[in-house]
Amino acid sequence: MTILRSRALRRFRRLLLAWFDQNKRDLPWRDSGDPYRVWLSEIMLQQTRVAAAADHYRKFLRRFPTLGHLARARESSVLAAWSGLGYYRRARMLHAAARKIGRDCGGRFPHTAEQLRALPGIGRYTAAAIASIAFGQTTAVVDGNVERVLQRIAGKNLSGEPLWQAADELLDQGRPGDFNQAMMELGAVLCLPRQPKCLLCPVHALCATRGEHPHAEPPRRQRKREIHYALSVRDERVFLVRRPSDAVLMPGMWELPEVSNPDGACPWLTLRHSITTTDYSVKVFKGISVEPNGQWIPCSRIQHLPLTGLARKILRAAEIM
Repeated sequence: MTILRSRALRRFRRLLLAWFDQNKRDLPWRDSGDPYRVWLSEIMLQQTRVAAAADHYRKFLRRFPTLGHLARARESSVLAAWSGLGYYRRARMLHAAARKIGRDCGGRFPHTAEQLRALPGIGRYTAAAIASIAFGQTTAVVDGNVERVLQRIAGKNLSGEPLWQAADELLDQGRPGDFNQAMMELGAVLCLPRQPKCLLCPVHALCATRGEHPHAEPPRRQRKREIHYALSVRDERVFLVRRPSDAVLMPGMWELPEVSNPDGACPWLTLRHSITTTDYSVKVFKGISVEPNGQWIPCSRIQHLPLTGLARKILRAAEIM
């Protein structure tokens, strides 16, 4: 699919890369070249804001500085280090992929997008990102930011294979990794979903839309739900329960016990928490009885447990962590 003519295409690449060189954000995984670090950052950035990912990225690397350290770790340790980022399947797949690389690849990171896609938790986008940024492979990426940029440049609601073909067409062959990052950066900081900053865009003169592009589908509405938890602390220990290993969401993670709405009791803490398409109103109660299907965990051990993000948020509010 052709969305820019030859001269415009060359100009687009030149302008975008020049803008990226001058304006790219200072992120901890930038300019590393280490495939392990590129891979870790890409997995963390899936469904996670850059600011939150950057903080967890540094902490995770202190715990697991190399691929070998991650491969040799216990899953519970990996989940504990991941705690607070959410979407814990990413951490499990990251750990499984590290072990597979150590077992089947002699500890050497695969170099091509095709080889990378054979690893657990690595799809088409992530494989292309690692291959281009870490190994200079000429393969384009398409994430939500790139999709939005491409649709506005083309003035069409592209999807599926035509979207990837358009990305391949624009890709700069000499600097594929930088170009892919520039496309993602453009979508993240200027070509925003609402009120794009077109006057600051380096390629606005080559854009067919120059503004918001109508969406093919309306965004999904958040469901709302109220949930209640009990916070019980005694003798420097806190009562927690563990999710079943076959749970659909966050299996094996630790959390506070959920309780029914206590009659007449006032919540000690009220907060909001969102998971995927559900917006939770959370009420936490102290001094109520809980079922004995959990454990009293020493407060000194809490930070080493794989906690759900909501449990971590509550325990921090209680100054237990």
